[in-house]
Amino acid sequence: MTGFERRFSERKDELEWLYMELYDDRASLHALEAMMEEQYALRRQALRILDSKREKDPAWFRSGHMLGMTMYTDLFAGTLPKLEEKLDYLAEQGITYLHLMPLLKMPHPDNDGGYAVEDFDQVDPALGTNEDLAHLTTAMRKRGMSLCLDFVINHTADTHEWALRAKAGEQTYIDRYICFDTPDIPRQMERTIPDVFPETAPGSFIYVEEMGKYVCSSFHPYQWDLNYRNPAVFNDMTASMLRLANLGVEVLRIDAVPYLWKEMGTTCRNLPKVHTIMRMIRLITETVCPGVILKGEVVMAPRELAPYFGTVEKPECHLLYNASTMATQWSALASADIRQLKHQLDDLHSLPANCCFVNYLRCHDDIGWGLNEDVGKSLGIDPLAHKQYLYQFYEGSFPGSFARGERYNYDPVTGDARTCGTTASLCGIEKGGFEEDEDQIALGIQRDLMMHAAMMAMGGFPMLSSGDEIGQVNGYEYHNDPDRREDSRNLHRTPFNWANAAKRTEPGTVQQRIWDGLRQLERLRGSEPCFGPDASVSTWDTHSRHVLALVRRTDEEMLVCLFNFSGERQHVTMDLMEGTFIDLITGESGPCSARDLAPYQYCFCRWTEE
Repeated sequence: MTGFERRFSERKDELEWLYMELYDDRASLHALEAMMEEQYALRRQALRILDSKREKDPAWFRSGHMLGMTMYTDLFAGTLPKLEEKLDYLAEQGITYLHLMPLLKMPHPDNDGGYAVEDFDQVDPALGTNEDLAHLTTAMRKRGMSLCLDFVINHTADTHEWALRAKAGEQTYIDRYICFDTPDIPRQMERTIPDVFPETAPGSFIYVEEMGKYVCSSFHPYQWDLNYRNPAVFNDMTASMLRLANLGVEVLRIDAVPYLWKEMGTTCRNLPKVHTIMRMIRLITETVCPGVILKGEVVMAPRELAPYFGTVEKPECHLLYNASTMATQWSALASADIRQLKHQLDDLHSLPANCCFVNYLRCHDDIGWGLNEDVGKSLGIDPLAHKQYLYQFYEGSFPGSFARGERYNYDPVTGDARTCGTTASLCGIEKGGFEEDEDQIALGIQRDLMMHAAMMAMGGFPMLSSGDEIGQVNGYEYHNDPDRREDSRNLHRTPFNWANAAKRTEPGTVQQRIWDGLRQLERLRGSEPCFGPDASVSTWDTHSRHVLALVRRTDEEMLVCLFNFSGERQHVTMDLMEGTFIDLITGESGPCSARDLAPYQYCFCRWTEE
């Protein structure tokens, strides 16, 4: 019995039951199963060996050695072959997980950063070929790196072959999208569907003259939502996923997961059949390519995330983004108040053990200020006023702000807006550099490292944004580009500065101080048992609204991690925390029950019982 046959026999009944419940189409089910067997037969021996290894170590991605980075291929190196030449640079930092932003064939220039896909089976010619991608993944595996790629499951570009054939009137392809002959149903649905981009792309339907139909388009008009009521859509999209896996992709980032199923009278988000689809995808990948894991893009409150992991018996995603904590962490820095952050982390820590998150400070996208309003109100915080304070603070318009960023997607009706900018610029390094103030720069670097340290201490594993390791600041050139100037996210989507990267070995430079500070944290994570997959994580009370405490434990050891989110010196006390500590950052030692922290200081204290 082959590995495929064994795994399929263990999952066949559930997959068939779910598929028939959703589609009631036996012929399409058989076509799906034949496709799965075909893709397994095409899987290279090296990937089958990886599958076998990962089956024996299914928690491999929870290791303390995991360190991720996300980047655009063209901004970092230009093309896939040139990126392969830069792998030694990534290995120098200990990167084990590389997320390349969308690189499949896309229209130009309107492609939403690659999230409008023209061909799910072909690398964009501007970046390379499928052969280049396979060569890159082979080179990465030799260095112990896993490649993550986006799979844009919810929609296609309106220049995709299916869309073009739908425009030409072919009913088979019209049926692959969510289409209506009149505006009646679309208008009814839009009453309950929230806008994704209320300022730049309001509404969820567009009228397509070539078809004479109204087409669902949740994001931009050139991105058409797929109709997952049609089994042909599920089968073909799943086949494309498996073809990427056979090119050596080890992590599939499933884009916009909550949007996959649409129903009248709902928000068309997070509906039960979304979980049916994700559970089937999990069963299929576990059967064909168990070395591959699924990372879901689900941006919701912590307690609403758990369903996307499924259950221990019937799992869905392996990983989810910790987007809410990212925003709350930046809120804590701006306000020097960790109470909302502590509450949110307590929510995360209360989730089942099968929940695992990717933690990050910045990514290709904006910072959305979707904080828990009920928690804020309980702390005496006005949610709207606080949100307005945050985006004003991080654009640098609030008096006394150290940050430099820009607003994104401002809604004049609700007063809502999001924030763009690099970590270094939002932490004050750009402002200090512009004003040639070394004290401001030093404080900005300390904020930057403290924010990264807190992120690395949380449960899950950390992911850096390319350029953050050298303190790359905002790029304002996009204002002069007519194709890019309407999207302020381009503020932090800038070419990697290789000249500055070379300064990482020059003592005293911003680049060296950040690089070495991050490497210290990264090595600590990789060497300490308290960062292993079986360690527990919880918050602790410091009797200070300015200082966050995270405690990581194994059966034998405990680390107490402290983070001062304020620009003032703080004294903290830790009730019932008797014993002594050794700070793994500074080498200091002392009693665990009390500690003084300098502005934005962080420490990782190994606790020893007296």
